[in-house]
Amino acid sequence: MSRVKDKLFTVLRNRPQVITRAAFWKIPHNTRADEVTLKVGRYKKPKDWDETEEPETLTPKSELTFDNEEFVNLIQFLQNNYEPFKEGVKAFIPLDRPFEKSNAEQIKALFSLPDKKQLIDFVLSNDVIPEALEAGLLHAKRVKAITEFSSMLNNDLVESNWQAWFEKNSWVLGSDFVRILDERSIDTQNITDFLMEAYDGFLDIIEIKRPEGGMTFWAKTIDHGNYVPSTDLIKAVIQASSYIFDVEREANSIKFLERVDGVKTIKPRCILIFGRSNDWNDKQIEAFRILNSGYHNLTIMTYDHVLERAKRIVGHDS
Repeated sequence: MSRVKDKLFTVLRNRPQVITRAAFWKIPHNTRADEVTLKVGRYKKPKDWDETEEPETLTPKSELTFDNEEFVNLIQFLQNNYEPFKEGVKAFIPLDRPFEKSNAEQIKALFSLPDKKQLIDFVLSNDVIPEALEAGLLHAKRVKAITEFSSMLNNDLVESNWQAWFEKNSWVLGSDFVRILDERSIDTQNITDFLMEAYDGFLDIIEIKRPEGGMTFWAKTIDHGNYVPSTDLIKAVIQASSYIFDVEREANSIKFLERVDGVKTIKPRCILIFGRSNDWNDKQIEAFRILNSGYHNLTIMTYDHVLERAKRIVGHDS
């Protein structure tokens, strides 16, 4: 390696006819910081070649000059990638820059591998996700779901949108339920929104109605000073009660038991999610309590009740 004024160059490879050299140039500036450029080239060697000769005095076979920005980026690329690539690693996450967007793609690639069982075994056996991180991820996912739910309430969405949300977030219905069954049909004529397996191994029903679409919870007129259910709500209650009856009727059907994975069907209960309650007054809240107390196998909840339950489960105040 040799230095001439503000230049520094070295021989990368020396062959009988050709020499490969790299050279730094420092370019001074009056109004901004000096720049360093890099020139890499292969040159024909003259017979009387002197090792102190600068690349300009040699005949270039090929030559490339990097400006300051290109040179800095090249250094970063080499520092970050050379050793892992040499070891055969084609995708890695630099620990000094773990939260760059490009790293997310590498993590996604790992968790998108088709063999989910092997992936889960690997994650668990190697403690890839510590308990604190696992709990944090679950909490963040649920907070995100609550935010999505609140946003959905501001739009007049059809029932299928709500079915999709509840399917992804069955935790919001509480610890009574352990899973949503793949089967939704009770018989050839009746299809529920969800058939659920409760914690005790018995089958229960979830029925939802879109919160908007012109359906109201209370009738427009008060009867003898009392708030009474609207016609829409009465229809939904009758439908939910019919589902309960139909499930009980199918309790001994071998085909039905096969469709619901053998989940027991004794005395099923139903949760009906219907309407809004965000603007209720005290009398309406009291009437709702009385209404629900009249059913022994049916529980009515509004979408705002679901939202409040979700926030309490997560400890989310806003």
